[in-house]
Amino acid sequence: MGLTRLAALHGVATSHSPSADPAVPVPDDTVVAVLAALGVDATTPEAVRESLAAAESAARSRLLPPTVVVWAGEPLPPALTGLPPGTTLDIRLEDPGAPPVPRTRVPAGRMESAGRTDPAGRMESAAPQAAVPQPAAGARDVEAGDAGAGPPVTPAWWPEPPFGVHRLTVRTPGGPAAACTLVVAPPRAPAPPARAHGFLVQLYSLLSARSWGMGDLGDLADLATWSGRALGAGFVQVNPLHAAVPGDPADPSPYRPSSRRFPDPVHLRVEDIPEYGYVTDRGALDDLRRRAASLTGTVLDKGALIDRDAVWELKRRALELVREVPLTPGRRAAYCDFLAAQGRALEDHALWCALAEVHGPDWHTWPAALRDPRSRETARARGELLDRVDFHCRLAWLTDGQLAGAQRAALDAGMPVGIVHDLAVGVHPGGADSWALQDALAPGMSVGAPPDAFNARGQDWGLPPWRPDALAASGYAPYRGLLRGLLAHAGALRIDHVMGLFRLWWVPEGRPPTEGTYVGYDAEAMLAVLVLEAHRAGAVVLGEDLGTVEPGVREALARRGVLGTSVLWFERDWTGTGRPLAPERWRADCLATVTTHDLPSTAARLTGDHVTLRHRLGLLTRPLAVEAAADATETAEWTGHLSRLGLLPEGEGDEEGTVRALHRFLLRTPARLVGVWLPDALGDRRPQNLPGTCDQYPNWRLPVADAEGNPVTLEELAAAPRLHRLMEVLAPLGKGPRPLRGPAPERGRE
Repeated sequence: MGLTRLAALHGVATSHSPSADPAVPVPDDTVVAVLAALGVDATTPEAVRESLAAAESAARSRLLPPTVVVWAGEPLPPALTGLPPGTTLDIRLEDPGAPPVPRTRVPAGRMESAGRTDPAGRMESAAPQAAVPQPAAGARDVEAGDAGAGPPVTPAWWPEPPFGVHRLTVRTPGGPAAACTLVVAPPRAPAPPARAHGFLVQLYSLLSARSWGMGDLGDLADLATWSGRALGAGFVQVNPLHAAVPGDPADPSPYRPSSRRFPDPVHLRVEDIPEYGYVTDRGALDDLRRRAASLTGTVLDKGALIDRDAVWELKRRALELVREVPLTPGRRAAYCDFLAAQGRALEDHALWCALAEVHGPDWHTWPAALRDPRSRETARARGELLDRVDFHCRLAWLTDGQLAGAQRAALDAGMPVGIVHDLAVGVHPGGADSWALQDALAPGMSVGAPPDAFNARGQDWGLPPWRPDALAASGYAPYRGLLRGLLAHAGALRIDHVMGLFRLWWVPEGRPPTEGTYVGYDAEAMLAVLVLEAHRAGAVVLGEDLGTVEPGVREALARRGVLGTSVLWFERDWTGTGRPLAPERWRADCLATVTTHDLPSTAARLTGDHVTLRHRLGLLTRPLAVEAAADATETAEWTGHLSRLGLLPEGEGDEEGTVRALHRFLLRTPARLVGVWLPDALGDRRPQNLPGTCDQYPNWRLPVADAEGNPVTLEELAAAPRLHRLMEVLAPLGKGPRPLRGPAPERGRE
């Protein structure tokens, strides 16, 4: 019981329920290991008793939780309404230049209940508080009583601080002071300005005549401009563009980055950098461009995979040449402003990049003194590598500028949302963020997923999780900085595995995923910071809420304006008939799609090709005939459903017609956003990622292709008849596609 109670006080689950079955107990060794990662000793019975006594004592004496959230226009939380009469409140604002908030005092004569909190800040109980006499008011105090007819939303003594992440200090009469983080946020994240459709694309897969072997930010800006102006699209959603861990080979997955805070310069369109035109060694640049053209040709014409490492080697050499060109005074001033705005976060990221060039991409293997980003030796290395640190800072600035340009192009094209960026669940354990943010990440832990009906062995994603206690202690500074950076040039932000704002499955190092457990987060605080930063950026927030979702999570997200993700194949009447959910019963606050990057393309699903592929790779858990029959039954059920709704005028058996019908179905739903997986517009049968595979399948390395598997450039895509036939279906959500003018352009580089 002692270990269970101690775990509960720190938000660590000792059992979990993967389904309606009885709860599955978590091994004690797992609980002990997770508590250790949170700085709590539970290795012996005596240690459990001491840690429990300390935690309970802290809970009893705590006047405030670590974080208090105030939602604008809503009643104050119990942590504030329960303060004893006579308590003074001082608020230090996030912006030191803002007018100060005067000290206020909870008026006397009130009898309110003050709940105690556990170490994670959750209210445990409420006990009556006797009225406490007020001390004499000082010159800076503000007395406030009840005013007006009818109860106000917030009491008159509350000073209504501006939106932000502030510091609240309270002092009870005759008692000690207590302080906490105060998050004041709008009640909801911004909503999409209008119902819209748009493309979902893995940027690396979209090559153009100007690409250097993979899609880049120039291609993104061009896709947004064309689809916004010609098709009336409202957004383009891309994969995470986070900085990758360098290597030979580098991990191609965009969901296991070195840093989520800074983008990867491999996405730069080198020719669009202003200094490019002033490079003096034109012969070297021309040679690099020829090699880039050859690299692109091997992908488009010879069936080669996208080689991120080869692309980066060419771009790195070109960028070294570009960097030799002096910045103009205006450009230099802009660069200095960027450095000042990013501060230590960018310095740490650039220093990790410079150290990785010398010592390798996993900081755990570096000399011991350099593993600490704040050590004396690390500071010395910063000086010794100053030139390389500046190079990597420069790359971050250049990439930031092209990200801004892509969003500008999208808005100029009339898109109501623009670019939808993607936030991965976590970072590589050896990368820049895990080095710089060691205090905020749990050592020896990895994020994953528990066993379920689809994966009896569970999942280990190899990503260190946030420490909830460290986030609270820092006022959520690392999380806020991350969001602010991603939202700077985003019309919307997709959050992968958004359930992680509430809890994450932690897997101790060396243990299988089945021996993990859930660790809870202060979801109110995580959501408030998210909504606050989205409000400041004017950006929509999308949550990927597929799979196992804790009861109440979707409702909490919807209440705060976070849109969900609804994938057609998963939308069924699970509590009733089990059949496809009628379109009018879909939720409105969502991005509705037919498929995603982790699922088969729609053409592959309709033809059964995805079953054949999984059989060939040994991924099926049932005989091929059984799996194929079940898949055919599901497909027939959907085509029959579409026919009955009058959405399949082409008739059953027409693959392209059925793809269009499925998107007609999405239009029948009330979904605010409708997404088209770009490969679906061309009949591509290959998945970009096949979960459960590593070397068996070329995940994250395939170009967009047509139904025959032939790679398709951005120029060819824009003129593809099949794409235009599909987009005519979505015309009611935009200006509609313009008629094709002339033949498709010849493939070639400019």
